[in-house]
Amino acid sequence: MKLVIVESPAKAKTINKYLGADYKVLASYGHVRDLRDQDGAVVPDEDFAMHWEVGERARRPLGEIGQALNGATALFLATDPDREGEAISWHLREVLAQQRKLKSMPVKRVVFNEITRSAVLDAMANPREIDRDLVAAYLARREL
Repeated sequence: MKLVIVESPAKAKTINKYLGADYKVLASYGHVRDLRDQDGAVVPDEDFAMHWEVGERARRPLGEIGQALNGATALFLATDPDREGEAISWHLREVLAQQRKLKSMPVKRVVFNEITRSAVLDAMANPREIDRDLVAAYLARREL
């Protein structure tokens, strides 16, 4: 089984129909972590180190994703095709790696601009890596 993560549960339901039984599609419900609320979330003197924490509303979806990874052979991050979506995919990969849920599992990024069968299947046939430039743009914005 291959696991696909999207942002919204409505998208998950539709995309799961397109991909079939070899896939399980779950929702992250948006961002899974944010800078902590306290002073020192960004430390300029330490090369702008950032201190993240998992949001309360992200705990349940992350738990479901972690459980689903136990039987998965690959993880596809299919969050929105913008800077924020790229950041959500990056955060998901980082959190799941810290929790040791990924092991040596391949993690790929897929992007589609519309929720149609052809767009989704085309995206799944052409996965890529997380775009480090988009993540860097997101991180720079958050640092400021």
